[in-house]
Order: sequence, then structure tokens, then C-alpha cells
Amino acid sequence: MTDDEILAEFRAAEALLEGHFILSSGLRSPRYLQCARVLMDPKRAERLARALAAKLSEETRMTVEVVVSPAMGGVIIGHEMGRALGKCAMFVERPSGTFELRRGFSLLPYEDVLLVEDVVTTGLSSRQAISAIEAAGGRVIAACSLVDRSGGKADLGVPYTPLIRIDVPTYSAEDLPPELSDIPAIKPGSRAAA
Repeated sequence: MTDDEILAEFRAAEALLEGHFILSSGLRSPRYLQCARVLMDPKRAERLARALAAKLSEETRMTVEVVVSPAMGGVIIGHEMGRALGKCAMFVERPSGTFELRRGFSLLPYEDVLLVEDVVTTGLSSRQAISAIEAAGGRVIAACSLVDRSGGKADLGVPYTPLIRIDVPTYSAEDLPPELSDIPAIKPGSRAAA
């Protein structure tokens, strides 16, 4: 898929939002990609996952043994990546603020894991998920996401492949441009802002 085709999928799902948004990182942005909306159509989710799987290196596709994603945002795309790669998919979640495997999920010692996210902004959640996977015995060999909105700055500590990079400005709450400070801020994601 080309970048234009990927963005067309987001627009068709009304998942590319304009306004004043508070991101999970606490930063503010004039645009927000609501991946839950783009993934609510199973056929669209499957198309996007197949396109993302195709962008991974052949070595990664051949080596990965299991797909793990962080809940909530990564669950659907993680499941679809598991399907695209023919691998089991599971997720880590934060029952008390720290990611962990639950629900009977477990990893074999040194099992090769692909971390799958919906959106990466700062990479903090991804790094926290990687730590939880490693604490559970897995070895994260690569990471991927539908969207990289870090401006290419996110360092996850492993090779990282996004389906699309979207450069959207972000601001601290204290350093908003006038066009954002005049609009009420909303928090559209599943997690409280940092």
C-alpha cells in the first residue's frame, strides 16, 4: 500500500481527526489518528495488517515466533498481524499501571517476539511493553506499528517498522500555538494522559 492508500483507509473510516487532542504522552496535537475506528472493519484491519507484515524484513517474518501487543490500542492490530504472519497473538496489559502478561498468556524462554502497536508517538509505551515481554522470558526481535507519529525519533531499542510515518506537530500544554489554545482539548485515547 502507498501512503496515500493508507491515509485513504483512515479517511474512509473517519479516523483522521482535526481539533485539539491530548495524547497519552501528555503532549497536545492538532490531529489525531483514531486507530480503533480504522480497525473496526475486519476487512480493513486485515488489509492494513497484511501491508504492515509485507514491510517487515524477510528475516523478521521468518524468525518471529509470537506476536505481542499492548492493550488496549494494539490488541486488534496485534491479532491481525498474528493472522498475517501465521503466528499466535497475545497482549500485555496494565492492571495496576505496569504492563504484564495475564489471562494465561505465557512465553517460552527466549521466544522470539514481534511487538505490534497501533501508534508510536514517544515510544515510551513500546519500551515498557518490551520490558514486560523480556521479564516474562521473551526476546523482542523487532517492533512495528500502523503509525509512527514520532517524526522518526522513537527509539524502541529494536528494529522498528511503521506502516506509515505521519509528521504531526506536538506541543506541551504550556507551549500551545494560539490556534490550539482557543480550542477545548479532548483526550480521545484509551489511556489517561501522562
